[in-house]
Amino acid sequence: MPFKKPLLNFLFLSLISLLVVWLSVTAWELYRFVTSPIGTYQTAQAQVIEVQPGQSSSGLAQQLAQKGLMPHPKWLAWWMRWQGVDKRLRIGEYRIDPQWTPSELMQHLQKDSSVQYQITVVPGITFQQLWQQVRALPKLPHQSDLTPEKLAKTLGVKQLEGWFLPETYAYQKWGDSDLKLFKRMHLAMKKTLDAAWEKREKNLPLKSPYEVLILASIVEKETGQASERPLIAGVFINRLRKRMRLQSDPTVIYGMGELYQGNIRKKDLRTKTAYNTYRINGLPPTPICLPSQSAIEAVVHPAKTQALYFVGKGDGTHQFSNSLKQHNRAVYQYQKKRH
Repeated sequence: MPFKKPLLNFLFLSLISLLVVWLSVTAWELYRFVTSPIGTYQTAQAQVIEVQPGQSSSGLAQQLAQKGLMPHPKWLAWWMRWQGVDKRLRIGEYRIDPQWTPSELMQHLQKDSSVQYQITVVPGITFQQLWQQVRALPKLPHQSDLTPEKLAKTLGVKQLEGWFLPETYAYQKWGDSDLKLFKRMHLAMKKTLDAAWEKREKNLPLKSPYEVLILASIVEKETGQASERPLIAGVFINRLRKRMRLQSDPTVIYGMGELYQGNIRKKDLRTKTAYNTYRINGLPPTPICLPSQSAIEAVVHPAKTQALYFVGKGDGTHQFSNSLKQHNRAVYQYQKKRH
C-alpha cells in the first residue's frame, strides 16, 4: 500500500530533526574539544613529548593520548590536518601543559623545541675533563668521528687547553651536537678574552690575549677565592716584570700529568718540564686549565701591590709578602709550624 503524504512528511521531518540534533551534538562536542584543556583528570603535571622527523598527525595524537593528554586523538589528528598544522610541525622535544587547549597546543608545536638540558662547566677543570663531560652528556647527539685533533683543526687552534669558557650552557636533543656545543663554548671564551684584552691595564708584561689566557689559568688554579684573584695576578705580574720565575705549584702538577699522585716532592720541583715554572722562565707554553671570566679580568686588571710571594694559610686564603724574608716567616707560620 503506498505511503500517504502525511506519513512521508513525518518521516522527512523526523530525519531532518535527527540530523539537526546530530549536528548540534557534534558541534557542541567540537566546541568542547577545541576550548577544553587537553589533559584528563589523571594528568596534573606537564608531560614531555617528542616530535620526530616524518611524524604524522595520527602518530602524534596517539603519543599524546598515551601521555594522558588527549581523550580524543582522532579528533586531534583531524583538527591538525584541517588546520594544516601537520605540515608545519617543528622537530624537537616539547613540555606540554595539560591546561592548554588544542589550539594552544598547536601554537607551541609550531615553535622551537621547549625542552632544554644544561651543562655547567666548572672553572679550573682541564680540557680533557671537559671532553669527557661533554661526550657523556645525555640527550646530546655525538659525532662518532669527532676527536680532539679534529676539534682543534675545526676551531683553528693549535692547543685546546683553556679555550672554552666555564659557565652554564643549554642544549637540545634535536638540532644540537657535541661539536656545536664545543663551538659555542669556544666562541664565548674568545669573545670574553678579546673584550678583556681591549680593556686591559697599560704596560702589562703580556704580549697577546693568549698570554692572558695562560696566566689566567694559573691564577684560577692558585686560589678558589674570587676576591684574591687580583692579588694573585698582581704577584705574578710583578714577578714577570722583574724576570723572576713564577714558581707556581699548579703548573708543576699539570706538567707531571698522570705521574702526580696528590703530592709534590722536591724531586718534582727540580724536574724540568715545559710547565715547571720553578725551572722555566716566563709563562708555560699553554694554559693549564679552563679559567673563569673573573680570573681573566684579574689578569688584565691586577691589584696594585708590591707583593712577590704568597703562601696558603690552610683555610683557602693566602698570606702575601713583599720580600723573601717575609715569605719565609709566613711559610714557617702557616705551613712548617703546623707539621
